[in-house]
Amino acid sequence: MVIEMQQNQLIKRTAVYTALFAVCALAAVFYYSANKIIVVADVAQDEVAQSRQEESGQNLPDGQSSGQEGVPDSGQDQNSIFFEQNGQEMNYFCIPLHTDVKAENVTIENHYMDKELWVSIRQDADGAGYGDFYRTQGVYGNRSAVIDGCFENGTDTFWLKFRLTDIYEYHSIFEDNKLYIEFMTPREAYNKIVVIDPAYGGEVTGAVSEELQGKDITLEIARALKKKLDETDIKVYYTRMDDGALSEEERVDLANAAKADMLIRIEINENEDSKIYGTEAVYNSKFFIPGFGSVELADLLEREVVTAISGKANGLVDAAQEDTVINEATVPAAAIRVGYISNGQEAILLGREDYIEKIAEGIYQAILKAYE
Repeated sequence: MVIEMQQNQLIKRTAVYTALFAVCALAAVFYYSANKIIVVADVAQDEVAQSRQEESGQNLPDGQSSGQEGVPDSGQDQNSIFFEQNGQEMNYFCIPLHTDVKAENVTIENHYMDKELWVSIRQDADGAGYGDFYRTQGVYGNRSAVIDGCFENGTDTFWLKFRLTDIYEYHSIFEDNKLYIEFMTPREAYNKIVVIDPAYGGEVTGAVSEELQGKDITLEIARALKKKLDETDIKVYYTRMDDGALSEEERVDLANAAKADMLIRIEINENEDSKIYGTEAVYNSKFFIPGFGSVELADLLEREVVTAISGKANGLVDAAQEDTVINEATVPAAAIRVGYISNGQEAILLGREDYIEKIAEGIYQAILKAYE
């Protein structure tokens, strides 16, 4: 009898807790629905570059934007967004949106290499855009991270583009047709930060053979590496994920501004002597960081890549004067030269997808072990 009474009490208690949980869950749903609080989708610059190439089916032209319909470029007319003075004490930067705009049609793009934030709004192909709205409606709130802004109207996308003072991450909320953005430094947002720099790009081809260009090989390695790193808790910035032209200064500025844990540059080697082959890593002997610095990173990269490809290790090389990225980095930085394109056999390997995958695996393992 006692056991039966205890079981009945347990059943009643469970039923009460279940009912309370359901009520709380429904209340939360109604609350968020009533207040229309939604986190807006966002993409990083490397994801933007990848998606546009996949849509077009080809690489972007050297040093140019995609030129697709609905994607603005520097040649289009721009209209300035005006900034209101109210709300300076807010933590958020506030962007009013037209009442027709739905949260699912809004995407935030972090163009960190350009120090820009783009807000894209999908619209009807025959729409006139929201230009008139932003000629009368300004943005407001905490704009300490924002220099200025402009709007551009594409075929099916309306763009709000903001120039930023530095490289930032952010939180965003869509509420009552306003987009609230809170800016933060990469270090405030992430515990682990790596910068990957596929060398060359644009008119700078790197070492070439009859069928291969260094800039294409380093980019393919970076793409293979990205697939692996996307599965980790490491925040990775890529200096390029297309055939864009970048200066050496822009590349090293990204690592320094992000206060990255490490900067890894991917290069291709060549030599007049076609018999020379193998893998080597470049480090900066003049910049010393106790514990884990440039030389330790270079050594780790060479060992892991050589192991992954079952190749030949040529050792570590001190950075030459022209190795700007390695010399100017204020974080642990090293370049991994994954092979000699001037060597016939190594050139064949560098053109193979499975070999690219092995190189990427070696760099990936080096990064994981660096954090260990």
